[in-house]
Amino acid sequence: MKKVKLLIAAVAMLGLTSSSAVYADGFAPAEGLYVGAFVGGATGVVQPTVVTQGKDTADTGNSHAGGTFTAEEGGLALAGIEGGGFLGYGYKMGDLYAGLEGEMAAGDVKFELTSSVNVELSGLGQDCVAPCKWFNKIEVTKDWTGGMFGRLGYYLNDDTLLAFRGGVLVSKFDVEITGSTNQTEDYYGGGPSFGLSMESRLTAFDPNLSMRVGAVYTDYLTASVWGIGSDDPDFEGDRAGHNSEVTGSAMSARVGVQYSFFDINSLF
Repeated sequence: MKKVKLLIAAVAMLGLTSSSAVYADGFAPAEGLYVGAFVGGATGVVQPTVVTQGKDTADTGNSHAGGTFTAEEGGLALAGIEGGGFLGYGYKMGDLYAGLEGEMAAGDVKFELTSSVNVELSGLGQDCVAPCKWFNKIEVTKDWTGGMFGRLGYYLNDDTLLAFRGGVLVSKFDVEITGSTNQTEDYYGGGPSFGLSMESRLTAFDPNLSMRVGAVYTDYLTASVWGIGSDDPDFEGDRAGHNSEVTGSAMSARVGVQYSFFDINSLF
């Protein structure tokens, strides 16, 4: 009986010693359940393509030639600062790493278009007689971005992780139109997103705390655009005479911190 008690005590002591060692070493970067925050600079490109049929208005003698108008190179530039948070879970398998992560971000990433003359949308004529719809300024702001990713990585050493990620990001864009009638509209766009990060443990502060630097690229694909201002995208009369679409992409460079605090294996 004494031998059994001694064996139980030895196992208990071994368990306490092992737990103390794990706590002292901490989690490897992005291991277990972790939460983090980041801030960075974001930029992007919006490339519009407009194909018009043109129109010959016999009553006024004005003709509007049709054609294809597109941004072959460059585009409209999105720029600004963004910040957000992320939550994920990762497995360390020797030097290899696999995990899942979700994020949300917000900021002031935007672009603005202005015109010294009014851009006519309807009521075409030399004097743009009523009922005339026109605008002279459009401002687009990326309100928020969110998505989910799968992550694969390699531990360069016990304290440093190089990780790649792939998934989908979705963004909400606020569009403000200034003209004959000022309007605000919301648009949503999304597409495949890819990223690269380097994560290093900040052992001097906390063995479970890590610093992350990285970059994320998102392709917003191509979307058709029919409605401008108060034009109804479901009304054939407002869709006639043109076929418009917009293609976009975005890049974000980030720096942040993350904290690992739970290992699901501890439940078993």
